[in-house]
Amino acid sequence: MKETDHDIVVDDGRARLSDLWKKEDYWAIWLGFIILIAGYCLFINGAPANFAEKAAAAGRLMEEEARKAPFRTVEFYAAQDAKNGMRARDSAAGKILAKYLATPKTWTNSPLDAFYIAESASSAANEKAAPAAAAAKGKAEEFLAAAKVAQAAAAEAQFQNADRNAEAKDAIAAWRTARGAASKAADKAKQKPFNLAPTLAVLLVVGILFFGIGAAAMGQNPSRFAIGFAGVFVVALLAFMMGQQGVMRHYGVSGEAWAIIIGMIIANTVGTPACIKPGVQTEYYIKTGLVLLGAEVLMDKIIAIGTPGIFVAWVVTPIVLVSTYIFGQKVLKIPSKTLNIVISADMSVCGTSAAIATASACRAKKEELTLAIGISLTFTAIMMVAMPAFIKAVGIPDVLGGAWIGGTVDSTGAVAAAGAFLGPRAMYVATTIKMIQNVLIGVTAFCVAVYWTTRVEPTENGMVGRSVGIGEIWNRFPKFVIGFLAASVLASLVSGGLGADLSNALVNEGLARGIATPVRNWCFVLAFASIGLGTNFRELAHYFKGGKPIILYVCGQTLNLILTLVMAYVMFYIMFPGITAEI
Repeated sequence: MKETDHDIVVDDGRARLSDLWKKEDYWAIWLGFIILIAGYCLFINGAPANFAEKAAAAGRLMEEEARKAPFRTVEFYAAQDAKNGMRARDSAAGKILAKYLATPKTWTNSPLDAFYIAESASSAANEKAAPAAAAAKGKAEEFLAAAKVAQAAAAEAQFQNADRNAEAKDAIAAWRTARGAASKAADKAKQKPFNLAPTLAVLLVVGILFFGIGAAAMGQNPSRFAIGFAGVFVVALLAFMMGQQGVMRHYGVSGEAWAIIIGMIIANTVGTPACIKPGVQTEYYIKTGLVLLGAEVLMDKIIAIGTPGIFVAWVVTPIVLVSTYIFGQKVLKIPSKTLNIVISADMSVCGTSAAIATASACRAKKEELTLAIGISLTFTAIMMVAMPAFIKAVGIPDVLGGAWIGGTVDSTGAVAAAGAFLGPRAMYVATTIKMIQNVLIGVTAFCVAVYWTTRVEPTENGMVGRSVGIGEIWNRFPKFVIGFLAASVLASLVSGGLGADLSNALVNEGLARGIATPVRNWCFVLAFASIGLGTNFRELAHYFKGGKPIILYVCGQTLNLILTLVMAYVMFYIMFPGITAEI
């Protein structure tokens, strides 16, 4: 078999072995695991010795308070806050990593504020915010005093008086709300001066070396790749900056969307400079990011939310995927089956991550993947704002609303933001269901690879009935998915061995948020910048004929919204109300 950009040589054992250092799928695995091993050494193996003792003490106090009262007491929340405050990424190493992986900050009027705030400006902002912070702190203290009084009254009645219990519960809830507002106000009054120029310069050099090793092994000229990577990095930096602008943040127009927009503007006006093209490596960057995403998909978190979450994510998703694909072929009659399946997977599974894996499995054209991702990011921004507003307006319960968001909004980051708008319970449910859904990336890629090699391509090539060997399916299967699954399994094993409390402190707030997630964010934006820089509007035009791709997405997402809401209601409020009450 002749080797192409996508094919793997199968008739030469030595050539097949060389794929381990000549193919981007494998390099994505190697680079992803270098990051994860570093994270393990820094945040888990190097964890503070007193973390376990502190977590156990807080856990015992929470259990005692839970037995004492029929509601969560002030002391319960104090212990919970202490436990949640244990974060491995707050260590010295974690702070250094955060500094050098930092992206542009939030800004309103001047883009320079995203990169640099002088000490004088920082002091002035803190001084201006100090009165509001003090007022919010005083208000929180008043609510805390009121909550303690109400709780004492309930305790005096030995927690047998329903009215007093309800009053105490409401007073404690009011204190928690005020405490959250005070915390946010305090953060605004603690702004520190910063200058991202030196750290971004270091990150650029590290990025060139990090990705350049694999690029060189895959046959690229190292110096040309370095120059090209620098160009893509600048576009990614501008995208992060635009995504952090106040209005853009409010409406959910993320850095990922801006990376495509800025890249497309450059590509379709002045044209992507030839010196940058060697650094335009969409799949190399995104596949590395997807391997890192695996470390965020923890099986113990999936088990914690139980059967309802699994039904919402693993039953509805394949139904919507298959239905949307059939609808596109039979009703809309979309000429390109690969475009059809990539849009269907993008919309039904988990957005761009599933689109990349599916596109690799069916060998979709670059323009088809770009189109699918562009549509997805556009509707994600709309749904991220519209869904929480609708849920609030009609009074949908927070757990149901979170489940609905988690099963339908494509981007993991957008899911967290939309869920947070509804409250902590909704955010927890939303992000956990999205995590459960992310597991289907590998399953979807495998099923599409099998279907395409056994049904679609034989039919198109007039070879119906041809037997297809395991080797051919393996050649088609995107290998980076193995890295994604391996990262998930290994992180889950580590997490399960630590227990829930230490897992949150060391894995979630260390390995994941301390290194895997920030590196993944950079990988994704570099990938989307590459997509934009490599996209020509003229190449996309014929795919929009009749508006069929958009119609497909809208119809599929409508079905997804309806089925997810129905399934979430049935699972969380009819079949398993006990699990819902414990969330």
